[in-house]
Order: sequence, then C-alpha cells, then structure tokens
Amino acid sequence: MGLRALNIVLTNCGTRAYRVNGYPTIRVLDGDGKPLDVKVSRGSSSIALIDDFDATPKPATLKPGEKTVAGLVWRNTVLDSPVAPVNGSYLEITPAPGERSQIVPQHIDLGTTGKLGVTAWK
Repeated sequence: MGLRALNIVLTNCGTRAYRVNGYPTIRVLDGDGKPLDVKVSRGSSSIALIDDFDATPKPATLKPGEKTVAGLVWRNTVLDSPVAPVNGSYLEITPAPGERSQIVPQHIDLGTTGKLGVTAWK
C-alpha cells in the first residue's frame, strides 16, 4: 500500500517557555535544497484514515527541555503516468508563522501522488 509515516520533534532548547499552537509548515526539498511541487495538507484524510491525525490543534506551552511532536504521512504510490515520481532529500520545517525554519535531511518518497499530510503539534 506504500503508506509512510514519520514524527518530527520540536524541543524547547531555550531558557524561556515556548508556546505552540497549530501546524508546522513543511516543504519538501530536492538534493540541491530546491522546493519540490508537493501539496501539504493538514491532517491525513486525503491520504489515509489514521486515528488522531485529524485532531484539532490545541495550544501548549513548552518549558525549557520539553518536547512536542507533529506527524507526517504520505503514500509511495507510483501510477503508470507521465508524471515522474517525487523523491525529496530534505524537509524544511517551520514550527509557526514568523519563526525560523530548520532544514533536516530526510528521504521522502512520494511516488506520483505529490501529497503529504501533517498533524498539529501535540
């Protein structure tokens, strides 16, 4: 079925409380760090039915050293089509609007679907 899932972890490495609410912004990048044409949607309903993946965001305050998690889900489905499979090499993750992003190495094999689902921070 080609279903893939991944957790991303945000750790408060600062000395003050850090408030989170909502969804991280995710971009899939190629091996050269250029954005790929990927549709990132909130939740998993367009990809698969997964318990708690479509839960409503709830605000949380992370004390220094505390962590929160968001999930990603996609399918590596390749159809017989003129569209080439999409393979990302990096994720650019922005925890909240206006915050700095971080680029992390991560192989993302989206096949020809071009879709990625993300949960809210929890």
